[in-house]
Amino acid sequence: MKTAIDEKSALILIDVQRDFCPGGSLPVPEGEDVIPLLNQYIRKFMQAGAPIFATRDWHPPHHISFKPQGGPWPPHCVQHTEGAEFHSGLKLPEGTKIVSKALEPTEEAYSGFEGTCLAEKLTKMGIRRLFIGGLATDYCVKNTVLDALDLGFDVVLLEDAIKGVDVTVGDSENAIREMIDRGAERAYISQIS
Repeated sequence: MKTAIDEKSALILIDVQRDFCPGGSLPVPEGEDVIPLLNQYIRKFMQAGAPIFATRDWHPPHHISFKPQGGPWPPHCVQHTEGAEFHSGLKLPEGTKIVSKALEPTEEAYSGFEGTCLAEKLTKMGIRRLFIGGLATDYCVKNTVLDALDLGFDVVLLEDAIKGVDVTVGDSENAIREMIDRGAERAYISQIS
């Protein structure tokens, strides 16, 4: 079944940053594998004239999520560092709307909607349907998808363009199941028109 991009659709790319790819401080296993597919989705959205958003972790140096501050993760995606940059293989077009999250040192934010104006921007543009892919399936992708559904957006999970951390084996599979159970539709590049 084909899933069409229309004037109420937007592409949301989640955290495709250097620190989440091989060689980064918090690499998602095979995280870079999503990039060629995300670039194909980008081309389809550009051809349709539909907006593209890219979220990024944009942490202050002493963020609460970092191990030195008692958090679970090594320092990553620190503002104005190479690790916080989008992966060089990701072909973000001019006009991509960048959404920075987790800016506050004492607040975690896995979702692209948490502490950002993403929902407001999408609503103002008349967007109702979000196509979401990126990193990592079991954290920022999952939380963004669930928040989008709670906010009343229709969500298409780009299942071929997500990768998970799997701190516990099965976390990513469970995250996908939870997103679908909550109402997200799954799609692959061959189904997008």
